[in-house]
Amino acid sequence: MKNFTYYNPVKIVFGKGAIDQLRTLAPASANLLLTYGGGSIKRNGVYDQVLAALQVKRVVEFGGIEPNPKYETLLEAVEVVKKEKIDFLLSVGGGSVLDGTKFIAAAAHFSGADPWEIITKHRRLQQAVPLGAVLTLPATGSEMNSFAVISRAATQEKLSFASSKIFPRFSILDPETTRSLDMRQTANGVVDAFAHVLEQYMTVPVNSPLQDRQAEAILLTLIQEGPRVMANPNDYDVRANIMWCACQALNGLIGCGVVQDWSTHAIGHELTAFYGLDHAQSLAVVFPALLRHQRERKAAKLLQYGERIFGITEGSEAQRIEQAVDRTERFFRSLGVGTRLADYGIQAQGLERIGRRIAERDGKIGEHQAIGQKEIDEILSAALYQDDDK
Repeated sequence: MKNFTYYNPVKIVFGKGAIDQLRTLAPASANLLLTYGGGSIKRNGVYDQVLAALQVKRVVEFGGIEPNPKYETLLEAVEVVKKEKIDFLLSVGGGSVLDGTKFIAAAAHFSGADPWEIITKHRRLQQAVPLGAVLTLPATGSEMNSFAVISRAATQEKLSFASSKIFPRFSILDPETTRSLDMRQTANGVVDAFAHVLEQYMTVPVNSPLQDRQAEAILLTLIQEGPRVMANPNDYDVRANIMWCACQALNGLIGCGVVQDWSTHAIGHELTAFYGLDHAQSLAVVFPALLRHQRERKAAKLLQYGERIFGITEGSEAQRIEQAVDRTERFFRSLGVGTRLADYGIQAQGLERIGRRIAERDGKIGEHQAIGQKEIDEILSAALYQDDDK
């Protein structure tokens, strides 16, 4: 196990009625900007709950933050922060709203000419506007980490950044708020959390038995609860379990001291940028193809995963690895999430720009730095169709 430092200052308030605790969590003296997405919080009652609970000096609103939050939209919010002298941000919505709010917090104090450099040039943040969150869609884990992913429409880019300055001061997780999610959003959340765990788990053994078992517990819980929530979306207990899994999947704990591989996310972000796939859809497409492509390098963990998660113990190593990948793909598809590019009407033409862009920006990716343009082209080619569709 590698040396590591773990730091997480986020206060989590979880359970029914948790929104009411905004009364004491949000600073009373704040000029607060409430950020949200397309307006679902006004239809499902969350907006009214939040306003009733807030006991602050002043509330200003900024809505319209997109899924895959757009840089252009977020700059408009930055101007509101400056004009209205906002000193606290409250994100109310899913992970995209929170990611966008984190960027607003960072960009509002950025002194350079172009805030996009926070992402592209990894500018170190000296300060950011403090923020909190009311989470209504479990998926990204953004409520308990210091990461954010932002899209820029003008350049068709989707990139991430991180800073200790953008940890939420608190995050409120009331599973009741997730009951209004449609089946697509619900399934995406399960897949997203599952993929986050795999990116930290499916690499190489490094004598980290506790982290492995913690990761496996999240995976097993998602496999159990995913079908249940699709069959009974109003079950509070199932919603609560999924919400806690998504939070635990990317709060940094299971990644302590282990080798990680975020190449599926890197490729998936480009699929979203160029083709508009939901984030979870892109992960469901890339992961099975990447695991098959990297099966030799990931063999030890694939075999462990197959045995501990799916009970696969019979057959040759190659057969057991293929069964493990196949069961993963079948799980995604059982939730209604397509696992091939053809499921989304994407053809081979133009796919080469994804590998080219990643290679130009990042060189080779993966835990072994062995996935370059050629390998990405091969992975995406394998992800085009089901075998019986060719």
